[in-house]
Amino acid sequence: MLMQGFANFMWLLSMALIVFSGFALIDAAIRREDAYRAADKKTKPFWLIILGIAFVVNLIFNILSFLPIIGLIATIVYMVDVRPALRGLPGGGRSRRGSSSDGPYGPYNGGR
Repeated sequence: MLMQGFANFMWLLSMALIVFSGFALIDAAIRREDAYRAADKKTKPFWLIILGIAFVVNLIFNILSFLPIIGLIATIVYMVDVRPALRGLPGGGRSRRGSSSDGPYGPYNGGR
């Protein structure tokens, strides 16, 4: 009974790690490339590779292995250091499509 409870807990923890690293990977993918340079946080391809490897490692290996722990550390670094820096930029660092009247500082409103 105790071993079954431990196995269930480890499975839930593993699923939580997969969801956490997947969220970080998707979040890194939707940010603009220039936002990473503006925030001075490496490059977008660097973080996509690191977070992608962390996601795959969490899918393949058992949580008690050391590789998922390394992936967790990389994901935490992204979430607590890089993501807030990207979100602090104007526009939140997200890719967006503007209208043809958008200037470098936002939409042109005709002097209103």
